[in-house]
Amino acid sequence: YKTSPWTVTVGGLVEKPGSYSVKELAQKYQPEERIYRMRCVEGWSMIIPWIGLPLAQLIKFAEPTANAKYVEFISIADKQTMPGVNVPVLDWPYVEGLRMDEAMHPLAIMAVGLYGELLPNQNGAPMRLVVPWKYGFKGAKAIVKIRFTEKMPQTAWMKAGPSEYGFYANVN
Repeated sequence: YKTSPWTVTVGGLVEKPGSYSVKELAQKYQPEERIYRMRCVEGWSMIIPWIGLPLAQLIKFAEPTANAKYVEFISIADKQTMPGVNVPVLDWPYVEGLRMDEAMHPLAIMAVGLYGELLPNQNGAPMRLVVPWKYGFKGAKAIVKIRFTEKMPQTAWMKAGPSEYGFYANVN
């Protein structure tokens, strides 16, 4: 899939809805390097030097209303360039979410790079969610929409395996 140009639509319970280019956001909010351990529910982990924009700054820019309790992240699901979305393993597009307090945590970032380079497609280009205290499946990739909601989002893995993949998914 083509990652440039790329826009992210911000909507829901916000004062400043709109579409913003990843390039514009990266220029507005200085990307920072963060070295985090990525943990998978399958048992593996690795240390990754991410380059990202503090999620809290993006949220403050959007000005969520007092009713916004959750942030929902929606990934691209292009059937022509992503053959996996034709397989009914999940209810596509991929959806993840965080409570507002989690999204505002200073460690949460929207990654635009890793290992000193732009984020490659296989790692979620051009922008993905990184929350170091959560399991990796919480990190939505290739995000096209961010919505602020009053109710907890029904995430892709919660729908697919509700007894195995809870909303919180904190690393124990």
